[in-house]
Amino acid sequence: MLVRPTYRSPWRVVTILALGFLLGAILTKLSVWFLPEGPFREFFTTTISASIGPLSVDLLILAFTLGPIVLTVNLFSVAGVLLVAYVARMML
Repeated sequence: MLVRPTYRSPWRVVTILALGFLLGAILTKLSVWFLPEGPFREFFTTTISASIGPLSVDLLILAFTLGPIVLTVNLFSVAGVLLVAYVARMML
């Protein structure tokens, strides 16, 4: 039996999350065209949003403001993250 190493770099995790949320956003936008109106579409596209900001940074030479930064999660985005994580695991 071949045992694969389970090395999880932070960049790999961030990439999987970013690509998964991007895929979930695409699936959410496509669901407007392909899923009929009703409780099924409403269940999968209901979002929970968390926001941080605005964050102001003043470094005397450079000052900037970020934000607000908003993370929007729905079931399509969770499915996107799971699908990308599964594909990434299969590629190793």
